[in-house]
Amino acid sequence: MNGIRERLISSGFSFFRTTGLHRLAAGLTRGAGAILMFHHVRPWVAREFAPNRLLEITPEFLDAVLARLNALGFTIVSLDEALKTGRRAERPFAVLTFDDGYKDTRDFALPILERHQAPFTMFVATGFAERTARLWWVELEEAIRRLPQIAVEIDGVKIALPSATTAEKYAAFAQLYWRLREGPEEVLLDVIGRLAATAGIDSAALAGDLCLDWAGIEEMARHKLCTIGVHTLTHPRLAKLSEANMRHEIVESRRLIEAHIGRLAEHLSFPVGDRASAGEREVRAAAELGFASAVTTRPGMIFPEHESHRTALPRLSINGTWQSLDAVEILLSGVPFALWNRGRRVA
Repeated sequence: MNGIRERLISSGFSFFRTTGLHRLAAGLTRGAGAILMFHHVRPWVAREFAPNRLLEITPEFLDAVLARLNALGFTIVSLDEALKTGRRAERPFAVLTFDDGYKDTRDFALPILERHQAPFTMFVATGFAERTARLWWVELEEAIRRLPQIAVEIDGVKIALPSATTAEKYAAFAQLYWRLREGPEEVLLDVIGRLAATAGIDSAALAGDLCLDWAGIEEMARHKLCTIGVHTLTHPRLAKLSEANMRHEIVESRRLIEAHIGRLAEHLSFPVGDRASAGEREVRAAAELGFASAVTTRPGMIFPEHESHRTALPRLSINGTWQSLDAVEILLSGVPFALWNRGRRVA
C-alpha cells in the first residue's frame, strides 16, 4: 500500500512538473499561506535501509527551501503572526515548525534559520527531553536493521518475518509499522519494546542521542527566532487514549514546558497527527484548554475559513523522500491539496 501511494505521488509530481498547471491555479488554491512541517535536519548518512527517511532532510535542502519560499513570494512568519487576521491581506505566509525536539534542530537547522532570519516553532515532547518516552518508530527501524529474523506476537498471533536482505527489512518494517499503527497504543509500545530488547536497543539512550534535554530546550527558548510549543508527554496517538489520559498528556506537558522556559506555551502539535491519531475529541480539547492553535499532519493550505478551526490546522510536510524544489513548489501552490480534499478548504 505504501509503495502504491509513493508511485501515485511521484506520478502526480511528474504531471504538474510537465504541465505547469499548478502555477496557473495557485492564485485560487494557495490560500493565505502554509504551515510547513519538519522533523530531522541533518547531513545524510548513506545507508541501504532507511524506512524513516521521510522524516529527514539535509541542511542544504532546508537552505534551498527557504530561498525558494522567498523566490515564490512567501513571507516567513512566526505562528503567532500567521494567526493574526492582518497577515492574510498581504503576501502569502509560510510558518516553519519542527516536531519532537531533536538536537539537529539546534545543531544544523538553527544556523540556516539564523542566516535567513526565519522565525520557527519547535514542538517539544517532554518525555524525550527526560529520556522517559520512546521513539518507537526509530526503535522499530533499528531492531529490524540488527535482526536477520523478526519474531513477534501481536494480539496472540505469532508473526515470523525474514529480515536478512534490505528488501526483506523494508517489507518487515512496512508490515509491522502499519499493523501496529492500526491498533492500541499499549500494544504498539509492548510489541516494539520486546523487539527492541531482543535487538539490544536501549530506548533511553536512543532518546538521549537524538533529542535535546531540558538545558537544550531552555537554550532554544531564549533564542529570538524560536517559539516552543507542546507535543505531549510521551508522543502517543492521543485518539487511542482515554479522555482523562489524553488531557493529562497535553496539560502536564504544557505545565512542564512553561515551568522550564518561563513563559506560556500556547501552541500544540498532535503527535502523528492524522485523523486516527487526533480526531474531533482532541481538537475540541485543545480549544477548551485554551491553546491559540493546534497543528495536525493532515495536508493542506491555510485559508481564512481556518479562523474558526484553529485547533485543527493542516500542515505541508517537507518530506525527505521527495527532496526536490519542484515538489516543494507544487505543494506550495495548494493544487494537490485542493484535488485531494475535493475542493474543500477546511477538510
